[in-house]
Amino acid sequence: MAVRDVLTYPDPILKTVCAPAQSGSGDREGTERVIADLLDTMGSFDHCVGLAAPQIGETVRIAVVDITGHPKAKDPHGLMVLVNPRVVHRSEGSKVSREGCLSLPDLTANVRRPRKATVEFLDGRKGFEMNQVQLAGFEARCVLHEIDHLDGILFLDRVASITDDLFRRQNYR
Repeated sequence: MAVRDVLTYPDPILKTVCAPAQSGSGDREGTERVIADLLDTMGSFDHCVGLAAPQIGETVRIAVVDITGHPKAKDPHGLMVLVNPRVVHRSEGSKVSREGCLSLPDLTANVRRPRKATVEFLDGRKGFEMNQVQLAGFEARCVLHEIDHLDGILFLDRVASITDDLFRRQNYR
């Protein structure tokens, strides 16, 4: 549909808790438009592995993730179109790794996240049928990062120490 501008911090929409997306006949067209715009926008950036609706100014619970071809990808699920995603389980083990975000283009940070997660969602690629996936490693990190966006949480909110764990980005695209 359209490549949209990505909102950057401190835009207040990025701190908004998003409303559920409608997948029924009521506003399915609007949901499909947001999905198409997310995919077009994500595809316009090199090395982008995920994008959430509030990043393009839409306050609905929709995110897209695809880590296929990324060096950290191990057995990826391919393109996931997550409508109204919900984390149903997080592993007890966690790991600190570096994260970046299009909405904070000049920064990266060390963020602690669970190593594994199980997420339930309406699958925007398969007629909005309910789906549940078990995620691990980098893919779990990416999906949890995007779900955070839907809850108005930025990776800055998960940084343990601003002085020790926040860095200026070295490479631009």
